[in-house]
Amino acid sequence: MSDSAKPLSNQVAVVTGAGRGIGAAIARKLAGLGASAVLCGRSRWPLEQTALSINTVDNHAEVIECDVTLLASVETLAREVQGRFGRIDILVNNAGIGGFSLPLHELTPKAWDEILNTNLRGVYYMIRAFAPEMIRAQSGHIINISSLAGKNPLPKGAAYAASKWGLNALTVSVAEELRPYNIRVSVICPGSTRTDLSPHAGKDPSRMLQPDDIAHVVAMLVTQAPQSFASEVLLRPTMKP
Repeated sequence: MSDSAKPLSNQVAVVTGAGRGIGAAIARKLAGLGASAVLCGRSRWPLEQTALSINTVDNHAEVIECDVTLLASVETLAREVQGRFGRIDILVNNAGIGGFSLPLHELTPKAWDEILNTNLRGVYYMIRAFAPEMIRAQSGHIINISSLAGKNPLPKGAAYAASKWGLNALTVSVAEELRPYNIRVSVICPGSTRTDLSPHAGKDPSRMLQPDDIAHVVAMLVTQAPQSFASEVLLRPTMKP
């Protein structure tokens, strides 16, 4: 398929946490659909490995280091993207960290801040930085990667669950704010996924969701017919792991 025939040809997609797991799978999927994938994360080496798996004659990815917990870093990223491409069509807020070993009353304030700053504040920073350009263009799609932990109790993971419940509420609220500008905002809530984010003791990895499963949903959302959008997707393994 030629670049011009691909559904995301000439579009620019920014993916946070793109150095591994779900973020890397999403970046590969979007690049395969014709988008120029901008790979973001705190560490350059994993991002470069993802870029190596993408860059071919037909697919294109660029690496820009960014720490989503730092507003100055996010603002620099936005300027870099605007300078290199002059547009932003798709923003996937995937960067996140876990925390599943302590009850809330034993969790340190530092650990709480790290989880909430990455999983929730970082999404606010990214939307704050990139939504204005989408508004000017009167188009765009923002996808936030949440979790079923944002729907269900998660003992020894209260901070993580709080960040994801908050992310779900943020998403549906921002979706209403940006709908008048033809910007679609969606959230994906995967269940047990085979990544190194969280422990999976006693679970069968072969039955878990795979990163490519989440990437497939992202692809469906960004290629949805223009008159509609799926605001929330709950994704579960077919067989309980």
